[in-house]
Amino acid sequence: MENYKCKSVGIIGSGIQGVCTGLHLIKKGIPVTIFDRHDPLSNEFKAASYGNAGHFSPYAVLQFNRPDILYDVPKMLFSSFGPLALKWNYVPKMFNWFFYYLKNCNRKSMLHTAKYMHQILDLSLDAYEEIFKEIDTTGLVEKKGIIYVWTNKNLKSRELEIKIRNDLGVKQKLLSQKEIIELEPNLQPVFDAGVIFDYAMHARDPHGILKEIFRLFIERGGKFIQSNIQTLEQNSLEQTIIRADNQEYKFEKTVVASGAFSKKFTDQLGENIPLDTERGYHVHFKNQDNLISRPVIFLDRGFGMTPMKQGLRAVGTVELGGTDNPPSKKRIQYIIDCAKELLPQLKKHEDEWLGFRPTLPDFLPVLGPSLKNKNIIYAFGHQHLGWTLGAITGKIISGVVAGEKTNLDLSPYSSKRFN
Repeated sequence: MENYKCKSVGIIGSGIQGVCTGLHLIKKGIPVTIFDRHDPLSNEFKAASYGNAGHFSPYAVLQFNRPDILYDVPKMLFSSFGPLALKWNYVPKMFNWFFYYLKNCNRKSMLHTAKYMHQILDLSLDAYEEIFKEIDTTGLVEKKGIIYVWTNKNLKSRELEIKIRNDLGVKQKLLSQKEIIELEPNLQPVFDAGVIFDYAMHARDPHGILKEIFRLFIERGGKFIQSNIQTLEQNSLEQTIIRADNQEYKFEKTVVASGAFSKKFTDQLGENIPLDTERGYHVHFKNQDNLISRPVIFLDRGFGMTPMKQGLRAVGTVELGGTDNPPSKKRIQYIIDCAKELLPQLKKHEDEWLGFRPTLPDFLPVLGPSLKNKNIIYAFGHQHLGWTLGAITGKIISGVVAGEKTNLDLSPYSSKRFN
């Protein structure tokens, strides 16, 4: 193993996971080709790495597999002013996902997810800083912290979150309503309290950052082929084959980093991975980004706002409905209403966007080799934290591909847990 060097790697997906993985592999001297049907340098690139909230959230250890949330789900689904929605035509396709979700929605699983999200989240900012030293981030990243606000309505849930973060050693500073207004004087005081993670940072332009990292990958000798990949297989101990519409490519190893679209490949490989998608939306309020100086998330509403280059980006809601259903006007309106509840001075919105968060029912990503095909490596399923976890995923997966030892426990992220 000491002298082993991987000869070639193909990566399916040019979002933040794929590009960071490619960059780390190139730095190890391993030839890499990234495939995607969209060119990340094109302005037509509107994937999740373009449209996300832009938060680097190393504190976000708690996910939705919580008994306290399960209790509220029916109420949320039937409320027109709630953070959760369902495309009813998609429900039959989600039975498998719901089955695993209910199995994972208990205190023990919640703490397991929190522990192993913390393991990688805790390394996430340092992993980005390492990359940021090599690219020009002028006007692209701001370090002003991130604020959560809430009302006293769901205090039990808020207390649970604060306690679990404390137990894991996550730094947080509780704020009163008055302290929040001092930091963000334009906010309407429709909340009662909050917390600031003052070491967190946010992207002024997520796509701009992705482009810089991608350019560095190409400068270092990485290759990119714009192509719609159809199938993937491992045909021998030392070869994987990636097939596009009219061409096939051979690599020693292949990394699947296709976000919500990764299931197409895991199904082909005969693995039962219940990957599905949470549909998330955004709108921009042009030239209104100066109304707040850092991201603000309103937990009661499942919604947030980030000051960005394109304006104030309002993002949020969870809609379960797959990748083929059309965007929902009701969800867009929900985000606009939430934004105006906090900032009534907002004018007209523009740029309505829908993107897909690849989510597994225990809310941990899948990182590591395929069960049946050891030369095919998975890097997907980061749900709301794909942006935050891009750089550390790249680091971890490049180590897996190169056969390096790690002091991280990677077993909780294995696809074994579903098979």
